[in-house]
Amino acid sequence: MQTHFTEEDLKKPHIREADRVLRSCVHCGFCNATCPTYQLLGDERDGPRGRIYLMKEMLESPEDDTQVTEETRLHLDRCLTCRNCETTCPSGVEYHKLLDIGRAEIERRVPRRPADRALRYGLRKALVEPGRFKALLKLGQTFRPLVPGALRDKMPPTPVDAGTRPEGRRHARQMLILEGCVQPGLSPNTNAATARVLDRLGIGLTPAPEAGCCGAIDFHLNAQDDGRARIRANIDAWWPHVEAGCEAIVQTASGCGAFVKEYGEMLADDPDYAHKAERISALARDLVEVLRDEDLATLEVKERRRLAFHCPCTLQHAQKLGGAVDQVLGRLGFALTPVQDAHLCCGSAGTYSITQPELATQLRDNKLDNLEAGNPEVIVTANIGCQTHLAGANRTPVRHWIEIVDEALT
Repeated sequence: MQTHFTEEDLKKPHIREADRVLRSCVHCGFCNATCPTYQLLGDERDGPRGRIYLMKEMLESPEDDTQVTEETRLHLDRCLTCRNCETTCPSGVEYHKLLDIGRAEIERRVPRRPADRALRYGLRKALVEPGRFKALLKLGQTFRPLVPGALRDKMPPTPVDAGTRPEGRRHARQMLILEGCVQPGLSPNTNAATARVLDRLGIGLTPAPEAGCCGAIDFHLNAQDDGRARIRANIDAWWPHVEAGCEAIVQTASGCGAFVKEYGEMLADDPDYAHKAERISALARDLVEVLRDEDLATLEVKERRRLAFHCPCTLQHAQKLGGAVDQVLGRLGFALTPVQDAHLCCGSAGTYSITQPELATQLRDNKLDNLEAGNPEVIVTANIGCQTHLAGANRTPVRHWIEIVDEALT
């Protein structure tokens, strides 16, 4: 794609990056064929190619261009950032990087209305601090009838028991685990089950309680400086363990994993953190990457349920690990039902299901129809956002896949 940035424009790092991404696009339109929002709405501006043109025009236009309006932002807001288009693209366009730039620019040029700003600020403050989120969740469960429907559907009706964790330090092999921000409240058993399964494989999990939210929520709600601050705080929390020889940093939420693996790129221009961030990204492992390299026969699975696996977008399109969980579950003897259109997003997409509830609900219901077609006993997934979003429909039970593995062990 031809661009028309001035020499002065190209002195700005974000414009140089946008120019690089834009020039890799040949506007073929293959991306629209797999874009969930384009399939629902049929509007070119709600597909990747149309959004790329909108961002190109905005970035090339003068500051006072009246063509850059709230309507431009609407089409950017409707993007799920599922990155399905990147998997489809024959030219390797890094669409998500351009989208981050475009969203930051439209935020600066066209300020949001107070109610919209308040919602996004509230989401950031409520979700990113685990202690605060747990307190708010408990309050919501106590006064459940008073909670708005979109939020009520995402809350487990009662507190979830995490079970016990083994003492990880007794193993020679040690890994860190990112506890997450909302997962400890919504599904605390996920990380506990992970610790128990890894313990069986001779791997201990070293606690690093100073590490918090990965930074993705702030970053994708256009508080990018706050997101980078959380990245630096996590690096500081993990670094002593890295220097001590920690083998890997495990993520059980694929959304966090995709983000941590990009720490190196996000802090590449930070002289104090660039090297450390690159090292952290190199150590980041989704849980399935750990298990697939182990001798799973030692786990002795006794109970095998019929499952449908929903592969989160952050696992298959961002981390390029599509099929990895299916293979691990297959090696353990679980029966997996086929899922049509498994590449499509379920509509969770971080906070998208709250900021764009109508589209998110349509995508969720379509996804559940495909997941339930094979009559599974349980739907399993690898990301807390997908898990709570799908479970909110109150249809087939939805769990993290490691919990099912843990329960099947004797």
